[in-house]
Amino acid sequence: MPKKLPFFVVAVFSIIIGLYPLAYFVSNYKSGLLSTKSLVLLQDGLWNIGFYSHISLGGLALFIGWTQFSKKLRRKNIRLHRNIGKVYIISVLLSGISSLYIAYFATGGWIASLGFSCLGIFWIISTLIAFLEIKNHHIRTHQKFMIYSYAACFAAVTLRIWLPLLTAITNDFMVSYKIVSWLCWVPNLAVANLIVKKRKL
Repeated sequence: MPKKLPFFVVAVFSIIIGLYPLAYFVSNYKSGLLSTKSLVLLQDGLWNIGFYSHISLGGLALFIGWTQFSKKLRRKNIRLHRNIGKVYIISVLLSGISSLYIAYFATGGWIASLGFSCLGIFWIISTLIAFLEIKNHHIRTHQKFMIYSYAACFAAVTLRIWLPLLTAITNDFMVSYKIVSWLCWVPNLAVANLIVKKRKL
């Protein structure tokens, strides 16, 4: 159990935050981050398409992505593993492209915009590399970049952990949001790199 605990924690957080975007669809959810947006932006059709595409498909990628690291699933049902992988890749690419557009309008100005843009670019590139590597039957390299891809995807979770902590410390949401635009994903990649090295991928 101690060895499986990190995987279990990742799975639980991924499921919870993966379902979080439903709050925006089942109710008139305008609190939280949306409360910092201007009325003009909230009424912009293109921004809404980008925002809701990003959160829904990103949520789906987060919700299903953790299953791909289950050796048991791969051994028992490789077809299911591949099908989930296809859904994950498509979701990431569409969500990632959407993220690059809405990052331009990020709360916190250019610092936050740059942070989230870099995250989106890394997420897209690492996922594309993982896809191309498995198409070429380079399994270990595929696994390596899928770890990096999901580490970037998991930023949705770490953002929601760091942001309230930083806000409580700084007592300034804007400052905290600028910091979290980088803090939510850079440490994730550092952890992913340690995992890759440990597994000698």
